[in-house]
Amino acid sequence: MDSAADAADTADWFAAMSPLLAEAKVEFSRELSALVARTPDGEARAWPVVHTIQVDGVCDEVIAPALDIPLEVAAAAENAALRIASELGVTGVMAVELFETPGVGAGFLINELAMRPHNTGHWTQDGSVTSQFEQHLRAILNLPLGATDLLGPVVVMKNFLGGENQNLFSAYPAALASEPAAKVHCYGKAVRPGRKIGHVNLVGGSVADVDSVRERATTVANIIRNGRAQPRTAAGAHEENA
Repeated sequence: MDSAADAADTADWFAAMSPLLAEAKVEFSRELSALVARTPDGEARAWPVVHTIQVDGVCDEVIAPALDIPLEVAAAAENAALRIASELGVTGVMAVELFETPGVGAGFLINELAMRPHNTGHWTQDGSVTSQFEQHLRAILNLPLGATDLLGPVVVMKNFLGGENQNLFSAYPAALASEPAAKVHCYGKAVRPGRKIGHVNLVGGSVADVDSVRERATTVANIIRNGRAQPRTAAGAHEENA
């Protein structure tokens, strides 16, 4: 290969693509999210930091709270999110997406800001005293913010994308019978492969049961998505994509 020609081609490509934003590669152990809300008067509240699991670039699961995270790292992440909301004068809900970086800096790096109710906060609909949607309305109306305590030791949110089943509601009887404690939320969107069309929330009675809670939430989501159950092979099968 002609290195000079390659260098020239690369220079031409960069010139054609300018302005170009390049990000440094980050070594991280998992992705986290810190959700906060703020009123115009400056009252702010944070939910516990959660663990988000991505598959093919799409949020697949959320585990609240993030398990096995050092208390000081969780506190620092919440405080960072609250400070960002204050410094930017945010009104409403904001999600701060994070990379957990053990042993580096504060133990996390900020990846992205979402100035709105966010997919990583959908678990709050059934797993928190105040959901992100109610909190968003309270915030923009400048009303006192609600409590952000969890309704159980652990909460799992499982997204489902468009699959074989075009009539999602036809699968509700089987899905709900498979897990009576599950809360199913469909978005009313047309079903298309790869399109995010709903999620399942499930509150667990014990942190030790998190793998079981994930499996059960996934079973419900699979029944709705495909019209039949497709049990996952292992509760942590997607961790490698986190």
